[in-house]
Amino acid sequence: MLSSSHPNPIKKYLFLLAFGALLSNSAYSQITEETYHKAEYFLSNNIQREVYHLDVNPNWLEGKTSFWHLTHTQDGKRFFLTDILEKKTVEAFDHSKLAALLEEKSGEPIDGRNLPFNRISFNKDNSLSFQWQNKTWTYQNENLDFKRIEEQPTRDRSISPDGNWKAYTKNFNLFVENLETGEEIQLSFDGKKDYEYASFWGWSDMIYGEDGERPEHFTVNWSPDSKRIQTRIVDLRLAEKMLLLDNSQDDKFRPQLKGYYRGSPGDTTVVTYTPVLFDLETRKSTKFTEFTSPHFIGMYFNWNPDGKELFGTYLHRGFKAFDLIEINAETAETRKVYSESSPTHINNNNIFRRLDNGQFILGTEKSGWNQLYLMDWESGKLVNRITNGDYVVKNLLSIDEENKVIYFEAAGVDKDVNPYYSFAYKVNFDGTGLQLLTPENSFHDISYAGGSKYFVDNYSTVNQPTVSVVRELETGKIIHEISKADISNLLKRGYQSPKQFTATAKDGKTTIYGIYYLPTTFSAKKKYPIVDYTYTGPHTDITPKTFRAGLIGLQQPMAELGFIVVTVDGLGTHGRGKAFNDVSYNNLGDGTTDHVLAIKELASKNSFMDIEKVGIFGHSAGGYDAGRAMLLHPDFYKVGVASAGDHDHRMEKAWWPEMYMGYPIGDFYHEQSNVTNAANLKGHLLLAHGGIDENVNPSATFKLAEALINAGKDFDLFIWPSRNHSFGRTSGDYFTKKRWDYFIEHLLGEEPIRHYQIKTD
Repeated sequence: MLSSSHPNPIKKYLFLLAFGALLSNSAYSQITEETYHKAEYFLSNNIQREVYHLDVNPNWLEGKTSFWHLTHTQDGKRFFLTDILEKKTVEAFDHSKLAALLEEKSGEPIDGRNLPFNRISFNKDNSLSFQWQNKTWTYQNENLDFKRIEEQPTRDRSISPDGNWKAYTKNFNLFVENLETGEEIQLSFDGKKDYEYASFWGWSDMIYGEDGERPEHFTVNWSPDSKRIQTRIVDLRLAEKMLLLDNSQDDKFRPQLKGYYRGSPGDTTVVTYTPVLFDLETRKSTKFTEFTSPHFIGMYFNWNPDGKELFGTYLHRGFKAFDLIEINAETAETRKVYSESSPTHINNNNIFRRLDNGQFILGTEKSGWNQLYLMDWESGKLVNRITNGDYVVKNLLSIDEENKVIYFEAAGVDKDVNPYYSFAYKVNFDGTGLQLLTPENSFHDISYAGGSKYFVDNYSTVNQPTVSVVRELETGKIIHEISKADISNLLKRGYQSPKQFTATAKDGKTTIYGIYYLPTTFSAKKKYPIVDYTYTGPHTDITPKTFRAGLIGLQQPMAELGFIVVTVDGLGTHGRGKAFNDVSYNNLGDGTTDHVLAIKELASKNSFMDIEKVGIFGHSAGGYDAGRAMLLHPDFYKVGVASAGDHDHRMEKAWWPEMYMGYPIGDFYHEQSNVTNAANLKGHLLLAHGGIDENVNPSATFKLAEALINAGKDFDLFIWPSRNHSFGRTSGDYFTKKRWDYFIEHLLGEEPIRHYQIKTD
């Protein structure tokens, strides 16, 4: 009998066996440099070189029966030329010979596997041109010449179509000069600083200092007959700026004050545009004050070919109504051709095409699904429905007026396939003869050049590599196979494409779609923490549908660290009809509830998913989602990284929340603010923002941080002083590792390697 004062060797052996079994069932392992290398391999700049012939992005040549494209092959980066009529695709030139000539001419080392330019053009004499080092290089018959690129002409003037007039501004007023006589004619007289003719406010325009000048802009819209000019008045008199402090400039020891005009929801102190029309013969001007709009909506007009009419779409503030407007250029009388409204929101980019026969094609969601309608321009009345059904028309490809046939892209027509998959169709003007042109059960990413008889179709799914073909527009028949994606390098590393899954939404009945990613070292015997990548914006569906989108993103690098990464398109997102989309109206704060349900349902079917360890991250609107998820579902999400988040929509740029959250501003803005709900935080939260982000101003992140402090909540804050909205993207940067490390430490329970710099090339 063994003494109780000594350890029992049998018990010790059994303990070691049990401990070893525990380790074998865990995904956790010590983080090493190799861990980061595995993740780095899938950063976008790296992984695109590992897949050969990933897809084809055609650059159509004159005649539209040939095109060039750029791709990666086992021989490196290569330009290819496709001749559709000859049904062949070949390298566009000898890359090695051109590299040798370029090295000889420039005196710099040139790698023939990675030429230092990404665009080429073919000239009428069959020579090839490209730009590099501020020179235009021309290559033909193994000869290479260059010339210095001439400075671009200034954009502060515009020449009329007939070449007789020059339009420009002086002292904030619009002038024209007769180029034959030199006569100068002043067309406007009340322009002044902040009430300026023929200008606009640019998206990223910045004003430096307290009294800095805004960037100058010039824009006019000449009539085809050169008799009239349509432009706008930019009114900044009541507009208030958003402000930034740039602390990142090496040569400054005080922060640089930056200001820009970007109205927030409900603001009346915004930049406005007022359309104005000038007649050069009569010198008459007409302001259309009834169409004055905030600059974040704007109004843009097109001329009829005869120059007698202008037409455009007037979007009402709040995006609940739009009018198709016609202006008689001679009388300046206006007419509403067609109007539409919605209790929620209408699209701000409706399909619209005028026809030569006095009709027009309109795409709207008034039936609950984006469909095409044939309308009469003079009466504004319906001629007939062109498409009809519970599916979404996404895009017009071509209109054959002579044969009265429309070619378009749509999703959800066939109820037996993924409702997000896009296909090409054709249909007659009268709605008959609907025909599928791209039958493969895949997402069809289509490139079409107007007037061509052919289109390029890249069809794939997240787990089916891309097949790139040329199809005949009229029949959809495959004329020529360009390439197939070669993923042999991925397979050698153990890569498994993302797995598609479905779940039931929060309404208890709707099927929602998602995918999840596995690390290349995946073992079903282990248990992995789950990371949710989120962006529930109602204007997009974030879950990848194509092989390219499934491969190149933020998800696979994160999975390589030892996580299962999930992405879900829940109720309220884009692409499945008006009712599906409207779930998010007045309700952007509930986007991740479907994620919680989907992840729970998915984990119940997959024992390798650790439902007790779930994290979430997102950027921009996804940053709001990640923060909101941590506060709305604090017992489910244990770790969150919220970067560039619009944490209170009352502080966001106006157009996005006014369209999708609602206008006028209601209590729901306050109730769904992350700032308001800061006291709910339980888990680990990292807030991140670019110090000079003019897209989503960092003020909301600071306000959320202050609210968390006031609530006594522990959190982490990262500010990148020199960055705007673009950081932590698919190519990798400093914040990419910061985000990786946060999940490694707080969700995986491992120690990150400090001061490691990720390799992006």
